[in-house]
Amino acid sequence: MPRLPATPAAPEAPPALTIAQEIDALTDPNFMTSLARGLAVLRAFSDQRRHLTIAQITHKTGIPRAAVRRCLHTLKQLGYADSEGNNFSLKPKVLTLGYSYLSSTPLTVSTAPYLNHISRALNESCSLAVLDGNEVLYVARSATSRIMSVSLNTGSRLPAYCTSLGRVMLAALPEDALDAYFGQVKLKAFTPHTVVSLKRLREILAAVRAGGYALNDEELEIGLRSIAVPVRGASGQVVAALNVSAQAARVSVRQMLDTMLPVLRQGSAELSVLLP
Repeated sequence: MPRLPATPAAPEAPPALTIAQEIDALTDPNFMTSLARGLAVLRAFSDQRRHLTIAQITHKTGIPRAAVRRCLHTLKQLGYADSEGNNFSLKPKVLTLGYSYLSSTPLTVSTAPYLNHISRALNESCSLAVLDGNEVLYVARSATSRIMSVSLNTGSRLPAYCTSLGRVMLAALPEDALDAYFGQVKLKAFTPHTVVSLKRLREILAAVRAGGYALNDEELEIGLRSIAVPVRGASGQVVAALNVSAQAARVSVRQMLDTMLPVLRQGSAELSVLLP
């Protein structure tokens, strides 16, 4: 799938709701707003922003300062966060929140040998991800070297619409679910090559659905190419996506299609056999 030319920007979408507005909009009487706010505060931290002030978290989430302060105080008391002056950071205990999933899900338990095999065979980084909300969530990764400006590890998130992993999984969504996704996401150009036309993205997803793979050519980051295939469970439903990424200056689109795609498809087929 050759690189697509840059497309005009999509019409201005309505302002996205803040995390706080999304939480407050839920009217289920059984919904715990305080718990939702606490989880939103945890998610505000990232590998780029490991230390945050109350004001920064409030700005990022839209949650009132007083509520952020109470959440951080509770997290500190429980051993999930720490502070130095006005700067807050997460503590290693946070890892226990995700360990149960990583240690009990067949998709993550069984995948490491397969990703390592693919990575060694192609001498490129290989990743497995699922679609979580509007983003790609990395659940396993075998990296040969760092080729992106941001580091990717288990738990990292990226936009779905402009990544090969995301497009594979978006292409598998029912039409109503895909409509809901595009109704929520704000299409942003990360590079001059990022496709932000809704019409063109739908055409690309139709081609991904027909071809069984997605190739991303410098749409997320200049100098980065990636190719992904779906991973299906026993029912035939797409449950994850598997990809390989490489430097564009070193690996051509044709090399990805001729050399990497067959290896990825083989790895996907082997992984699918292990899934319920």
